[in-house]
Order: sequence, then structure tokens, then C-alpha cells
Amino acid sequence: MATPDFILALREKVGHDLLWLNGVVAVVVDDQGRVLLNKRADTGSWSLISGILEPGEQPDEALEREVLEETGVTIRASRLLDAFTSPIIEYPNGDRAQYLTVAYRCDVVAGEPRVNDDESLEVRFVPRQEMPKLRDDLQRVVDLAFL
Repeated sequence: MATPDFILALREKVGHDLLWLNGVVAVVVDDQGRVLLNKRADTGSWSLISGILEPGEQPDEALEREVLEETGVTIRASRLLDAFTSPIIEYPNGDRAQYLTVAYRCDVVAGEPRVNDDESLEVRFVPRQEMPKLRDDLQRVVDLAFL
């Protein structure tokens, strides 16, 4: 699911104006110490798996839902890493958003990574020493996951 219905409804009212949203991000680490990344369809950049909380949803539940929806991998959030404010993000369609993001280190429960929806061009586990450049706030939570 790309954009939640409640955000589409808000966008009808506010257009491309800046929205303040709640998000989650997963540092999913497999048993070989590799990190799960996706190549985003909207920007073409590599990123951690992330998503937006639905109204009333708990952060760890949202994260487990998002990772499964986007990658086909079932995870368990094992450790809270950080809560931070993202930079203002402008999407290719002109929408602007800023997120209060809750980051977790996550363990793999089941499944093999695959592109599982239209949000990703590619999904795979990447050894830390081979990781592409991530946005600074995302790289910071990867580093925190390995402390």
C-alpha cells in the first residue's frame, strides 16, 4: 500500500503543503549480520524499510506490517533504537512531509526478501561493508543497531 487513505483525504484538503506524520523505520538484521534494504520506487534511492502509522496503530505493529507488505519478510521488533525528526521530504509529486520516526532493530522470523508491492524496485539483504549511502538519519540508526 503506497499512501494510506487517511493521508489521501488530508492531501485533498491541504494539497502539497507540509504534513507532520508519524513514521517507523526498521533495521532488519539477518543471522549473517546483513541489513535489509529496498530501492525505493518513488526516488530510486536505497533505504531502510519504513512506513507510516495508521491512526491508532502501535509503532512496533506498524513496522511488522510494513516490512511484511513491502518485502514478504516476517520480522519482530527486538529493540527500540531511537525516535527522531526526519528532514523535510519532498516527494516527486510535490507532496511535502516531515516525520517523527520511531526506529527499531528487528529480527527475521520467516521469509525471503522480495519485491512485494509497488513501493520497491529491489529488496535485498546487504552486508554492512557493502551498503550504499543512506540518508544521514537512517545511517545513524543502522550504526545504533550494531552497538
